[in-house]
Amino acid sequence: MQTSAQPHSAGGEYIATDAVTDREDRNRRIKAIVGASSGNLVEWYDFYAYAFTSIYFAAAFFPSGDRTSQLMATAGIFAVGFFMRPLGGWLFGYIADRHGRKNSMVISVLLMCAGSLMIAVLPTYATIGAAAPALLLVARLAQGLSVGGEYGTAATYMSEVADRDNRGFYSSFQYVTLIGGQLLALLVLGALQLILSPDELRAWGWRIPFVIGAVTAVVAMYLRRSLQETASTDDMNRKEAGSLLELLKHRRSVLIVLGFTMGGSLYFYTFTTYMQKFLVNTAHMAAGTVSVVMTAVLVIYMLLQPVFGAISDRIGRKNNMLLFTGLALVGSVPLLTLLGQTTNPYAAFGLVMVGLVIASFYTSISGVVKAELFPSTVRALGVGFTYAVGNAMFGGTAEYVALWFKSVGNEGAFGWYVTALIAVALVASLLMPDTRRNSHLDGTANW
Repeated sequence: MQTSAQPHSAGGEYIATDAVTDREDRNRRIKAIVGASSGNLVEWYDFYAYAFTSIYFAAAFFPSGDRTSQLMATAGIFAVGFFMRPLGGWLFGYIADRHGRKNSMVISVLLMCAGSLMIAVLPTYATIGAAAPALLLVARLAQGLSVGGEYGTAATYMSEVADRDNRGFYSSFQYVTLIGGQLLALLVLGALQLILSPDELRAWGWRIPFVIGAVTAVVAMYLRRSLQETASTDDMNRKEAGSLLELLKHRRSVLIVLGFTMGGSLYFYTFTTYMQKFLVNTAHMAAGTVSVVMTAVLVIYMLLQPVFGAISDRIGRKNNMLLFTGLALVGSVPLLTLLGQTTNPYAAFGLVMVGLVIASFYTSISGVVKAELFPSTVRALGVGFTYAVGNAMFGGTAEYVALWFKSVGNEGAFGWYVTALIAVALVASLLMPDTRRNSHLDGTANW
């Protein structure tokens, strides 16, 4: 593909030639962001489709035992997929730093396509016996590997393709599509529930979301194939490119990203995926009402991401992180306490919305704030692998830890657990350099 711009050798930032107008340059960047974020949307749609449809296919793969044990079995496979993310972060980070961001993103979305298609056509236990749940596990491992690789590579690419003054805004679309994937999965399932009977959904209807996921993944692959590479050939050919040993030389950046992820991911999952169960089990609100509340909240939360990303372009990523960690530190316990006591859906909507407005200071810049901390040779690895480790340990375990505190009769302690990890993220924010002046994306880092 003929291009009119070349990436900056230090950070991959596009520099337009004199022959390209500002409008054409902006349109090219937007096209690149759409291509990168489309795959991100597909990845997260597929990942959440499993969680939302498992209630219908659990018995098809785990016929023995009661309904609860069947759901626990499918949830266990979901969790295994979650813990594949660090491996995916390492593998695809290596590919992105050594062989290019575009190649990594294309392979990632193809792997997700394969996992979804495999689930869509998988024979049930009645047909092939114990091989059915075993193959389901293989498909979920592939999807977990893919999602683990998607975050770091997409965050790196979207940070590199954006111009310096709008990195926060452009990069925020990673979380727009992450949340959008969850909403799309909910929308598809809701439509199927209106069209098909419960028996039809259990018999074959649950396969449809996975077919849709596989088809859309192919579309995303073609969009990504047309993207321009942002990593320079010189950087990819360096012997340290994609090396874990090289990454460990940037200990400060690694520890800062781990700190951000420990507090940020735990807070995010607390006020999104766990909140639905919390409002039902603790606040004793009707499940249908909670679904409506959380869907409305997520739509607004999704739309807020570009706004808060643009704010970071004006005040700096460090200030965004200080606002997030400071507000979350003082707000987590009061918000969770009030949410556990309310039965009014409007009050619940308002309180959750406050929690997610605070989260937006972090989630809108989640990718770029990490990408600015690593040089090009280990950027995708540094962002993806480090995030995946912290996310698997603290984000993926959020619901389990919350339910454990509830089971021992001390549910209120979970809010303090969240606060403690937010405090770790606050320390990381204080230690973070001001990337408006010192950023690896601009080649100006001096730490």
